[in-house]
Amino acid sequence: MNYNLEFRGDLNKVKNLNDLEKLRLEYFGSQGKITQLTKSLKSLSPEEKKEAGRKINRLKNEIELAFSQKQQEVADRNDSGWIDVTAPGIKPREGHLHIVSLAIEEITRIFEKIGFTRVRYPEVEWEWYAFESLNMPPNHPARDDFETFFVDQEPSSQYGKIVLSPHTSSGQVREMERLHQPPIRMINIAKCYRPNWDVSHVPMFHQFEGLVVDRGINITHLKGTMDYFAKQFFGPNRKTRLRPFHFQFTEPSFEVDITCGVCLGTAKLADGSRCRFCKEGWLELGGSGMVHPNVLKAGKIDAQKYTGFAFGWGIERTYMMKSGTKLDDIRLLYSNDIRFLEQF
Repeated sequence: MNYNLEFRGDLNKVKNLNDLEKLRLEYFGSQGKITQLTKSLKSLSPEEKKEAGRKINRLKNEIELAFSQKQQEVADRNDSGWIDVTAPGIKPREGHLHIVSLAIEEITRIFEKIGFTRVRYPEVEWEWYAFESLNMPPNHPARDDFETFFVDQEPSSQYGKIVLSPHTSSGQVREMERLHQPPIRMINIAKCYRPNWDVSHVPMFHQFEGLVVDRGINITHLKGTMDYFAKQFFGPNRKTRLRPFHFQFTEPSFEVDITCGVCLGTAKLADGSRCRFCKEGWLELGGSGMVHPNVLKAGKIDAQKYTGFAFGWGIERTYMMKSGTKLDDIRLLYSNDIRFLEQF
């Protein structure tokens, strides 16, 4: 008997998955046709058994392949004509924004509440905006190709070479040029690029830059803004301090420190031992200072009438210091490891 031909005829009669299951049992069930053929091998001689076994296996494989194809065809056609509308649907997996995007949104909302306007300036920038306008001379170390990505392009006689923006500070002068006159209250969040790669640095990272320019702006306004941000972003128990430092584009300049989220600035834990996370109760958050008069002049702002303050911090670093995240390697943020990203 030609079981293959018979199976093909039976297969053409199948209308739905129930018919297909009945046909499968007819051929592969305990009393099925292929099963009976296999059992009949024991009555054959060794030579006959070898040849018959080869033919039965070939037949079995051909029927199984045809069965599989028909099963897919019936499933795709959904010829059953019946749908259980009460059955729960298949819910799609819920995704969420990357944690850096979440941090950017949160920081933006915090500063918008006190009148800052969110802006964004070019990632590919002229050397003049990135350095000269910020009071950084030609021999400044940051302008070396070991610290900055330079683009292989014909330089401009007015603006110099093209760079991948090494910081969001270049947006300060662009914002002054855009508005022409104070008051200015800007928050600039964008990608920055520097050729560094270790547990606390990546070649591409995000910064947020704050700039306030108006009459009578002084250090107390800077300190108040820093305290406001620290309490909103890190928690009501966190405090900041300004530590004297030096930046070319601010004078005076400060590093902003924040109390440790583990020991809350005491440098000691509940058991009396020294805090291993901060060692001394404070963590470095970022740079800040009063806008240098030369920077105001570059932005065509009268430095005799107006003063301002600026600050610039890394988004990733700031988020790593946020209470409860416990991130010890910034590169994890861009590893695309779903096991890590799903935690946030």
